[in-house]
Amino acid sequence: MLNLGNGFNICAFLDNHQYQLPAHEQECLAGFGMVKEVKCERSHLHPGDTSTVRSLDQLQQFLNATDDWCFGHLSYELKNEIEQLSSSQNDRIGFPVVYFFVPEYVLQLNEQELSIGSFKEDHAQFFAQLCAVELTNDEHISVHVQERMSRAQYISTIENIQQHILRGDCYELNYCMEFFAEDATINPMHTYQLLTQISPNPFSAFYKVHNSYLLCASPERFLRKKGSALLSQPIKGTLKRAANDTAEDEILKQRLYTSAKDRSENVMVVDLVRNDLSRVCKEGTVKVDELFGIYSFPQVHQMISTVSGVVNDGISFAEIIAATFPMGSMTGAPKRKVMELIDEYELTARGLFSGAVGYISPEKDFDFNVVIRSMLYNSAANYLSYFVGSGITWYSDAAKEYDECILKAAAIRNVLGKLQPAQ
Repeated sequence: MLNLGNGFNICAFLDNHQYQLPAHEQECLAGFGMVKEVKCERSHLHPGDTSTVRSLDQLQQFLNATDDWCFGHLSYELKNEIEQLSSSQNDRIGFPVVYFFVPEYVLQLNEQELSIGSFKEDHAQFFAQLCAVELTNDEHISVHVQERMSRAQYISTIENIQQHILRGDCYELNYCMEFFAEDATINPMHTYQLLTQISPNPFSAFYKVHNSYLLCASPERFLRKKGSALLSQPIKGTLKRAANDTAEDEILKQRLYTSAKDRSENVMVVDLVRNDLSRVCKEGTVKVDELFGIYSFPQVHQMISTVSGVVNDGISFAEIIAATFPMGSMTGAPKRKVMELIDEYELTARGLFSGAVGYISPEKDFDFNVVIRSMLYNSAANYLSYFVGSGITWYSDAAKEYDECILKAAAIRNVLGKLQPAQ
């Protein structure tokens, strides 16, 4: 199915990989081709500027005019409009700040059946194409990954951030660093397939907008709406797994569950999410459904909490996003201040990284991931990028935080190591 979708200029392929996590929704959902779209490029709005229609307003107008499936993304850079910030870092991948599209074909797959919907009356022909498509693997591969900052630079930066925490500027900050490759040539679809073989995760996505690609193996949900219920599942707390040692693996799970540092970070982001949801939910309905849940994935154990609420009547998608985006797990607290510090200390614009990709159903329900554990690739510029990060507090050990970042990128490094060099 994915192979056929890659033949379209616009493609969103969302794959759960059969994880049965709490609030499980779609097994596999895809949108191929584009019937209509809304695209909002990077803006430079300043406080008080009313001369430009904001991205979320444009998006809401688009959604109001359609009752069809919509797929798309919210870039981290949308925070400039939501919080009236500005940043000057370069983003070489080229995704718009906001992009959504009504697909030509919608495919829903579960263990029993495949459902195909389209604007065309060629379902049988399309299904025949789907069955006939062959797996391809471009042998011409060239990737030489570089680090944007050295280990020593990272440690120095974290120590500077901790001085801000000591002064009371913030409590926690999610700091990310970029690894990149110039003159990179990959087969995006094959690379994504390798990534999800090594690290299948419940919020994975292959997402393509012309020459810009997201190859995502995310374990984290940003926000889901089903009926009047909103639900967010932030992740804070990561520990490696013990390969081939079940007893040791259980010990590591318990160590993560009892970790005072990880609990402190997790409860901080839970409080932030509760505050965000309370801005759009009915009074008294926001609650923590699960605190400090430990869930296991191929490379790591994760501490995941679940927060929910009942949305106010008449609240629009744009209003919900304005209240909750970017997600607290990728910023820190207080949110606006840490985003200013992120712009000061990070060397590259995050772009789609730590943004969200997902869908909006005809009933106006939606589900979006957090874009982490992902590769970003621009096939025109031959530029490949991936980010890793962690939550920094006053008690963080900078060297250990660096090691945690490298652990989170293990699956991506493994994939890039398996790609064949150019002949």
